[in-house]
Amino acid sequence: MFKHLFKLIWNKRRQNFLFLSEILVSFMVIFAVFSLLVYYYLNFRKPPGLESAQVWSVSYKNPYKTKNTDSLNLIYENLRSSLKSLPQIQEVSFSSPNYPYSSSTSRTGITYKGKGYFPIDFFFTENDYHKVLGMKLTEGRWFNKQDAAGENGDLVINTTFKKAMFGEGRAVGKFIEDESLKNRRKVIGVVEDVKVEGDYLPVKMGFYQRLDTGSFKWVGHILLKVSPDADAAFESRLNKLLSRSIENSNLEIKHMDEMRDSKNENTIIPMIICITIAGFLIINVALGLFGVLWYNISQRRGEIGLRRAIGASGSSVAGQLVAESLLLATLSILTGTFFAIQFPLLNVFNVPALVYIIALLLSIVFIYLLVIFCSLYPGRQAAAIHPAVALHEE
Repeated sequence: MFKHLFKLIWNKRRQNFLFLSEILVSFMVIFAVFSLLVYYYLNFRKPPGLESAQVWSVSYKNPYKTKNTDSLNLIYENLRSSLKSLPQIQEVSFSSPNYPYSSSTSRTGITYKGKGYFPIDFFFTENDYHKVLGMKLTEGRWFNKQDAAGENGDLVINTTFKKAMFGEGRAVGKFIEDESLKNRRKVIGVVEDVKVEGDYLPVKMGFYQRLDTGSFKWVGHILLKVSPDADAAFESRLNKLLSRSIENSNLEIKHMDEMRDSKNENTIIPMIICITIAGFLIINVALGLFGVLWYNISQRRGEIGLRRAIGASGSSVAGQLVAESLLLATLSILTGTFFAIQFPLLNVFNVPALVYIIALLLSIVFIYLLVIFCSLYPGRQAAAIHPAVALHEE
């Protein structure tokens, strides 16, 4: 049977070229869309690593130009005490501008045993930073007051950093160096990965470093863990308190869960656009397949009538047309698979190979279902052709 089908396809190779081209283009587009969807879905399944609910961020411009570090520290320590005295505020931490879901990034390189790692996100934090964000330690500890005496500053790294650099072994107590190879820093803890760029994007290697005593000269962000009863009225009182404490500072209060939603929207919108474009393409391809198959039936009425006259059943005629369509789709899929398999082999876009493999399998299933759907009705129309009518017309 397959030999006969190949012979029929080869004899009509010019007519089938359009069919093969449409399936091939559709397959590559569907593969790209499924790769994007699988990539986002696998990232979304991973835990966020923090609790963004009831976390507010305060951005301000530092108005104090004093060179006296002790005076500046005293001013902001008094501000910290004022904030913690409010019953609605549970935790307070100053932070560098690249806190989760912000639009700021800070990256560097690290060397360990002569091997370089780049890029790596780094964050300047305080002792209560992990409490504000609800971060979970998997190994070692977080910073405390005793770490302020360190010469180069100890580090807390995330799980992705640990696996890349130390594998499954213990990371606490190990020393790493920066790109200049001048500063050796000790790892004192490991935290779960935090999705700083939203739920749909992957976590990069990262580490956390404690703010030193001179950091208030440039730090301009405060993270607050507030109680569930903190409402708009409290936010207004908080704004007034901060405005009195830090004059001419251009205050801005943001809710981290809203920032998270905004980050997710920025990721989802391009995905929706791609799906919409692919959807229109698939509709056009489906209509094209209907047209091509319908045209083939009209051109083969005599052949179909002769087959029916010598005893072929309607179901066998319909099955032949569907089988021809599936065989043509298989040829296109094999060609498309050759190109698609290059993506995981060449590690294109630095995406895990599993994403491309799952997308490839989904694309194959989708194309087969599309071809079956588009060929069933023309196949039924071919099966309904009466042999006497077809032979009379011929």
